[in-house]
Amino acid sequence: MKTRHSSYRGTALSALAVAIPLVGITTGCIDEIEPQNSTITEAQVMSAPGAYDRMVGALTSEIAGQFTYSPSSQYPFDFGLTSFMLARDVMGHDIATKGDWFSYWYKVGGYYRVTSIITQYPWTCYYGWIKNCNTVISNGKGSDDENVRIGLGKAYAMRALFYSDLAQMYARETYALNKESLTVPIVTDELSPDALASNPNATSEAMWAFILEDLDKAEELLAGTSSSDVYSPSLSLAYGLKARAYLITEQWDKAEEYAKKAQEGHSLMGEDEWTSHTTGFNTPTDSWIFAVKFNSDDPNIIENDGDSSWGSQMCIEIDPEESQCGYAANYGQPHLIDRHLYETIPATDFRKNVFVDFAIDDLPDNEAKLEALAPYVDSPDYAKWLLYFTGGKSNNWGKVGGLELKFRTAGGAAGRKNQKQGFCVSVPLMRAEEMKLIEIEAAGRQEESRGIALLTEFATSRDANWTYGSHNEPYGNLATSAFVNEVWWQRRVELWGEGFATNDIKRLNKSVIRSYPNTNHTEGYRWNTDGPAPWMSLTICQTETNYNSACVSNPVPSAPTQDSQEFVF
Repeated sequence: MKTRHSSYRGTALSALAVAIPLVGITTGCIDEIEPQNSTITEAQVMSAPGAYDRMVGALTSEIAGQFTYSPSSQYPFDFGLTSFMLARDVMGHDIATKGDWFSYWYKVGGYYRVTSIITQYPWTCYYGWIKNCNTVISNGKGSDDENVRIGLGKAYAMRALFYSDLAQMYARETYALNKESLTVPIVTDELSPDALASNPNATSEAMWAFILEDLDKAEELLAGTSSSDVYSPSLSLAYGLKARAYLITEQWDKAEEYAKKAQEGHSLMGEDEWTSHTTGFNTPTDSWIFAVKFNSDDPNIIENDGDSSWGSQMCIEIDPEESQCGYAANYGQPHLIDRHLYETIPATDFRKNVFVDFAIDDLPDNEAKLEALAPYVDSPDYAKWLLYFTGGKSNNWGKVGGLELKFRTAGGAAGRKNQKQGFCVSVPLMRAEEMKLIEIEAAGRQEESRGIALLTEFATSRDANWTYGSHNEPYGNLATSAFVNEVWWQRRVELWGEGFATNDIKRLNKSVIRSYPNTNHTEGYRWNTDGPAPWMSLTICQTETNYNSACVSNPVPSAPTQDSQEFVF
């Protein structure tokens, strides 16, 4: 283990939340001016062999495996789109975490202030990715070349994906409650440099209209195409993004229609795929519509011993003697399922089997604990690892309740011995199961009996003993219908760790509940809210508001000063 890892882990949170110098910082909304004497024309760029294909390839090659925010490996949360999935999930209550790099979003504190790296990070990444989309769009418009048109369709789909993430992360209120709620500035390929300097935040209504316009274009340009490459934007992705947009804007008939379209050619994951000890959520299945992959030659894997990667955060089966790396696997910083959520999952639901039973911690000795851990892993050695790393590297046996084994280490036995193989995983960004749950909710919002029938079909594919009405918890005083609560519970369990937690809490106007009897949330951060938490609406960085006079930021949220009174479910 290199000493730099120790210094990373020991770095005080306040040391990262420093002001960022404006000189040299490139943000997504600040135009990069070409030299006036440049003689390279757009036509020359397009005529270079493979140039356009490379532009299209960058739409996805730069959203995973790369250090997007900083050219160095000093920020282990800097590993692309999946980093924001995890950040969104820890802001709620379904993941309990402690002192790792994602505690910035879990613990809030002063790290949301406008000069913070944590505030600058999403702005730099998302607007950089949007710029890649705009480059493909500006160079492909009007072309009759079929390959260029397909690339153009992919760019519209990806731009819609990025703006849909931004719209949900920055809007203070859900679309349904306030269509005038501000999101972020829209930067297109047609926006002039002068307009960038006075580009106001789009309202939610304007933003989702823009997103749907992009998706209309993507649907048209990708019509008739098929793709077996889950890592490339496809017509199914465009359909799925439309289903998400119509769900948020409460156009239920269209949400149902497009969720069905997105599922065409895909099937739901079965128990064997869901709970596989070797390929569970690290290898695409027929249900995956869109995904990213971390490769052995990616900077996120090569540098910092692979610790700046999704696998370091989520893949816990790593040998503590041979690899000695991984924030979740070896540094005692795993992400746990919320205890209350776990306890609401029936034993007959196969999805419960990827989370370690809290009751194991109450067993009398380590021998009994190892025996109880055996069903979760393929080797007695792996069971020992689970006990070992939960106590950090101090050789103390720790607690294992709530450990997640949904996202398995890649590469089998070899990957468990060498994290640079084990962390080379695929991660789903859209699955048929999400689309099925959108279809179910949208159908039930129109005709509840039809929604309940669809929900029953889905839920019994996970738990043959499931009965309607067993998961109707309103979460605070903000009750939605029993049907919507049931669908939300299925989303929380099915899509755990896949980046939907905060978006759903905001969309459904739910409360965050971390403080309750026997909670496993970290003391000092056991907060309950009345409605969506204020820290779920991100602050816009000062580098944008300094240069864009029309852009306004959200208020900087203050963390609660003490744990909340325990909520009784």
